[in-house]
Amino acid sequence: MSATQLAALARTAEPQSMLRRFLALDAVVTGANALAYLALSGPLGRFLGADASLLLALGAFLAVYAAGVGLLAARRRPPALGVRAVVEANLAWTVLSLVALALWLSPSTAGAVWTVLQALTVAGFAALQHIALKARQEMES
Repeated sequence: MSATQLAALARTAEPQSMLRRFLALDAVVTGANALAYLALSGPLGRFLGADASLLLALGAFLAVYAAGVGLLAARRRPPALGVRAVVEANLAWTVLSLVALALWLSPSTAGAVWTVLQALTVAGFAALQHIALKARQEMES
């Protein structure tokens, strides 16, 4: 499904439910990534061309972040301020991932591809969450 189709879905479905679903999906994907980094930092580090300690630190950060996003998604009506913080954090992650890749990381080819794909996925979450929040706010006005 393309980003345009998902955006249309966010506008045509009940915005509150879509917002919670996009937050929950973000939490699940981020949590799975965190667990992989925590449990498999050595093998993943070798495959991606990244230091295992960096993956451990990222895994710990992502686990806490995923838990926070999951708690936000579990709320009947996630507060707009919290959702905006998640959107902005996701955009910051996207930019920092690409800047790190360009300036100081030297991953394997698989690691470079993974970094770009991960950044695009996170940017997609940010866009979907922003669209769903905007749709909810428009519906309330």
